[in-house]
Amino acid sequence: MKLKPEEIKRLEKILEPFRNDERTQKMKQFIQHGKITTYEHAESVTKLSYWINKRLHLNADEHVLTVGAFLHDYYLYDWHETDEGNGLHGFSHSRTARRNAVAHFGICKRTQSVIETHMWPLTFTKVPRSREAWIVCLADKWVSTRETLLCR
Repeated sequence: MKLKPEEIKRLEKILEPFRNDERTQKMKQFIQHGKITTYEHAESVTKLSYWINKRLHLNADEHVLTVGAFLHDYYLYDWHETDEGNGLHGFSHSRTARRNAVAHFGICKRTQSVIETHMWPLTFTKVPRSREAWIVCLADKWVSTRETLLCR
């Protein structure tokens, strides 16, 4: 999976308000899978989601897709140590990430849905209902599996 230079520029432009924010920088403090930080994981899911959309000509909304992918795990705690009182991490972190993204960045409803449904089928009542949500859900599964198996 390789993005073209113009695709990288487009991603950077969309993510500029988020990447440099001190709150998203906190994701660099937490391990997601193996040795990969939550921030690195979010970047990988974002790039793969964008690549899938472009290469398969799915015509998803680039802004909704990119922001949703980047903030899909924006829960801001070490899930290995705590669930921050929200319940089991796997079942609750998508809701926490959505709440944080709304509170900190005022994201739209479509982007909120991308974040909240990315853990389907584990969160079986939160089914992805948009192109963007399905892409992020699938990209997250692929990246998570790769990180878990290969980044020890």
